[in-house]
Order: sequence, then C-alpha cells, then structure tokens
Amino acid sequence: MHQFSELVFRSTSFTLGVLKEVESKVIEQLQTSGSTVLVKNLQMIQLHKAITAIGMFSLFESILQDGLACRNGFDEAKKILNQSGNNDLNNRFEDFICAINVLKHGKGRSYDTLVAKSSILSFKIKMPGEDYFDEGDVSEISTLIEVNDEFVLACARLIEEVSEKIRTER
Repeated sequence: MHQFSELVFRSTSFTLGVLKEVESKVIEQLQTSGSTVLVKNLQMIQLHKAITAIGMFSLFESILQDGLACRNGFDEAKKILNQSGNNDLNNRFEDFICAINVLKHGKGRSYDTLVAKSSILSFKIKMPGEDYFDEGDVSEISTLIEVNDEFVLACARLIEEVSEKIRTER
C-alpha cells in the first residue's frame, strides 16, 4: 500500500471534486426552487468538508504515533521540525492542529490561540461575537473555522510537507 502522505492529497482532491459536482447540481436546482432539502444538501456538503479535514488530521496523528513509536505523534513531529530548523512549517502545522482542535472541540485554548493571531492566519476563524462568516450564505454550517476547499486542500498539503520533512530527518 502507498503511504498515507502520498494518497491524502489525491483523496482530498477527488472528494472535493465530487462535492463540487453535487454542489453545482444543487445550486442549479435552487434557481427554480427554494426547497429546504436543497439548502440542507448544501449544508451537508460543507459538513462533509469539515469531517474530511478532521478525519485526515486524526488519521495522520495515528500514523505519526505508529511510525515514530511515540504516544503523541503531533508533539513528536513538531519536535523533529523544530530540531531541523523548519520553523515556518512547524508554525503552520501548529496553526492547523489548533484549527482542527477548534473544529472538534469548539472554544478553548486552541480557539484563544488562533484568535490572538487571526490577522496572520491562512484561514478564517470566527471571532468572538461573530455569528457568520458570510451572512446570508445558506450553505454555512456552525463552525468556528471556515472550512472551504482551500482549507481542506491546505490540510492535505501540510500533511504531505510534514511527512516529507520527517522522512528526510529520520
């Protein structure tokens, strides 16, 4: 079997492509009908993106723990990145770990960390007091991180990059 890091971007791109096709059909149907089912279908697509991002990071953590023979795969990976001078990659990795934690757990330490650096993040976080990312977007689901195609693909690319650096260093 091919390595997870080699498959994750392909798998993610495929999934997003299928979701885009479905979304296009639903939007086309919404031109002639305001059916609740169609709106729920758009929200389901957004939910699937969040589940995909959370799932790929959770699986990556498991693979790291096994491959690095440790109890906390993310901590060990961050240690390797720091020791090898890959600070920018490590910082992005930490940001996305926090984002996934926020998607899984809501407000807490990870959320506070991201809010404090919201102006420099490569993705959008819902700030305290904000109710929507895009008011009026019927497809929006209730998450504190905006999980769009770019975010999901960035998760997959980051997994590839971190995996490659770990392979190089180990």
